[in-house]
Amino acid sequence: MTSNTSELAPTARRVLNKVPEITVFFWVIKVLATTVGETFADYLTGTVGMTLTAAGLVVGALLVVTLALQLRAARYVAPVYWVAVVLVSVVGTIVTDHLVDEVGVPLWVTTVVFAVALGVTFAVWYRLEGTLSIHAVTTTRREAFYWLAILLTFALGTAAGDLLAEGLGLGYLASTVLFAAAIGVVALARYRFGMGAVLAFWIAYVLTRPLGASIGDLLSQSTADGGLGLGTTTTSVIFLAAIAAIVTYLTITRRDVETAEADLAPATSR
Repeated sequence: MTSNTSELAPTARRVLNKVPEITVFFWVIKVLATTVGETFADYLTGTVGMTLTAAGLVVGALLVVTLALQLRAARYVAPVYWVAVVLVSVVGTIVTDHLVDEVGVPLWVTTVVFAVALGVTFAVWYRLEGTLSIHAVTTTRREAFYWLAILLTFALGTAAGDLLAEGLGLGYLASTVLFAAAIGVVALARYRFGMGAVLAFWIAYVLTRPLGASIGDLLSQSTADGGLGLGTTTTSVIFLAAIAAIVTYLTITRRDVETAEADLAPATSR
């Protein structure tokens, strides 16, 4: 870190990069987390019987506490980071469902609104910081933009996924295939045709949300509704267990820590 760290404003406190290296582990956990976001939200409102408002308040409170821990940390800590992502996924699902089911906002409207909000967030972030790279989340302000963008991607992905699967009657299996194919197109554009890494990352990040949600609905919903009938409880437990196992592995091996950060860790640890 630079020698003038203490001179930075609180909103620009410099830290080691606070997000994981983008590896296959990242994308696997991301899809698992988005699936849990869909099924666990349905579990709270369906099996437990909570209203969307009550579920949002409970999960939102947990998210605030987790993000406080994440923002206070001096470096990327896998369990804290991924718990935050799972909670953001649940909150994003609940927010969209609340707007659609209880407020009565059409799915196409929520999709457009969240897309515009995400675009504005990126524009302001880039205007102030000069980069949208996740390899440079090294100040508190950048991290605040990062988590706001993450929340909006989950809300947008939920709205877009529901719009295709339910609003347009595409169905869960067809939606899963469609979004998986779309992610494949982004990967092809990135590695074959030179799409920018930052643009490809954020497009893929948005698309993995409806992909995970479609997988979650496909597994958990009843066969009469086009699902496999595993139920929200079983699906949530399976995917949460998988997330916990992978995060434990990464915590031990530090396979998803930026190389430069890993090299500095012994010298800068508290």
